[in-house]
Formats: sequence, structure tokens, C-alpha cells
Amino acid sequence: MPNEVALSVRNKLTGILPPLSMPFDAEGNLVPDALGPQIDLMIESGVRAVVVGGSTGEGHTLSSDEFARAMTEAHAATAGRVPFVAGLIVNSTREAIDRIEMLGDIKIDALQVTPVHYLFKPGLKATIEHFRAIWEATRIPILIYNVIPWNYLSVEAMLTIMDEVPGVVGMKQSSGDLKSVSDLLLAAKPENLVLSGIDALLYPAFSMGAHGAISALTCAVPAATVAIFDAVQRGDHAGALDLHFKLNALWNAMPHDMLPACVKYVQSRQGLPLYQPRAPMERVDADRMRLIDAAVDPVLAATERLRAA
Repeated sequence: MPNEVALSVRNKLTGILPPLSMPFDAEGNLVPDALGPQIDLMIESGVRAVVVGGSTGEGHTLSSDEFARAMTEAHAATAGRVPFVAGLIVNSTREAIDRIEMLGDIKIDALQVTPVHYLFKPGLKATIEHFRAIWEATRIPILIYNVIPWNYLSVEAMLTIMDEVPGVVGMKQSSGDLKSVSDLLLAAKPENLVLSGIDALLYPAFSMGAHGAISALTCAVPAATVAIFDAVQRGDHAGALDLHFKLNALWNAMPHDMLPACVKYVQSRQGLPLYQPRAPMERVDADRMRLIDAAVDPVLAATERLRAA
């Protein structure tokens, strides 16, 4: 019998789900009211949902109070227009549950949860119980964000967790691992959600049948990633492939270790104010801006062509 919780989430969250960039000022202070214009840009671009507190949004840097403020402000700005996904990047089961409980009655459609990410790696049984405890305490469906290098879940582990915990309804597969996306699509239950977080390879992931994406590029250029997803769905592989290579070039201009800063700069090219990453992350300098500019203009132009097709 299908998992009805998983089926409901898959129906709601198929498509592009950008992880919001977190706006910090020059001193590193959170600017919560800047989330609203960013959310408007995402929704106007056609995204299916928004994700708050992911790694593109520097969720790992947020204090508990900042986490609550960012979630509250973003949820209010979303205003029910699209589903709302809360990201958790924490190091204990207790902290994960506490952070969700502090949000009160906010309607959260799903949680995006990393495995714990400090030095010590729990075994599979403890990992299952970690996700089970979060599900049983919150009753919010869970997407596992598989990205932590030293706590990297195998496909077999992810499938086992989904079998053992009904509230774990899907996976966001990252770390450049397109093979695991393929293996998950091959072996997961039909109702489970398989999302890609592999920015340079969104087109092949969508072509294989990935149900959508949560990734830095979906936040940086939401209209482009919606356009490439939609093109694949309607069978326009020539248009999708053209945009794929332009997105690949943009990705190459955005160094991984300063990715949130680069995303914020690309957003500023589309009318949002330029906010900064939180120290000690490096800011985008003039040389990097020129490299990004050279790559982002062809992406924006190709997006308009593809959307008009």
C-alpha cells in the first residue's frame, strides 16, 4: 500500500524548490525583512516551493533566535502562495526537535534535514532512530539532505531509512553524485521524492526522471532552472541542453567555497539588493563579479528564449 504521506509530499514538491539565500548586512547581521522580496522573485519565476535554512542560506550559521526569526519572516512573506520547507542543519536529535517546536503553529510542509555533521558518525541504527524521533515529535514529513562528506549515506542506507520511518518521504542527493540519483530513482518506492542538489547536472538529472531540485542555482537563477525543468517535462531536449551548458558555465564561475556569496551577487543582477555572506566566508570581489557577469548574461538570455518557446 502506498505511503500516503510520501505521496502527498511528492505531489506538492515536484519541481524547483530554491533554498533561500540568507540576507546579512556588512556587519553580518540578519536582515529578515529582505526575505520578502527574494521570495517574491522566486514565486514570480515559477518555483514550486521555497526552502529556508539550507546550506545556500548559511543555515549552519544561524543562532536559535535567528532561525526562528528567519522562518517566521519567510513564512509570512510566502503567505501560502507555495509550500514551505524548513531546513535543519544541526548536530543532535534534541536540537532538531527544539528548533521546530520553537516555531509554534507555523505550517511547514516538509523538513530538509542533514545527517549530523560534526566529527562523530552514528551508525545506521542510530541514524534511523534520529530521523524517527524527529518525525514522531513533529509529524512533519522529512527529506534527507545527503551532503555531509564524513556522514555520507549510501543509497542502501537511504532506502532503509525510508522503509523504517514512514515520515521520511524522500531525499535530496548532493555531493555531485548523479549515480546515486539514478540508483534512488531505480530503487525507491514510486511515491518517494528524489530531488537533485547537483547544480552542474540538473539537465541529466531531470532527464532521468528526478522529481525536481533544491540547489544553489535554483536560488541564484530560479527562472532558468524552472525553464530547464519545464523544457524536459515537455520534451524540448534541444532547448534544455542549450540552457544546461550555459548554466554549467555559470556554475564554473562560482567557486564552491564562496557559493553563498556568489548566489547573492547573481541575485543582485536580477534586481535584489546585494547582501553579504556571514564571516569568515569571503565576499565576491570585482574580478569574480566580472567572471560571473560573463556567464550569467547568456543564462538570462537563454532563459527568456526557452520560456517563450
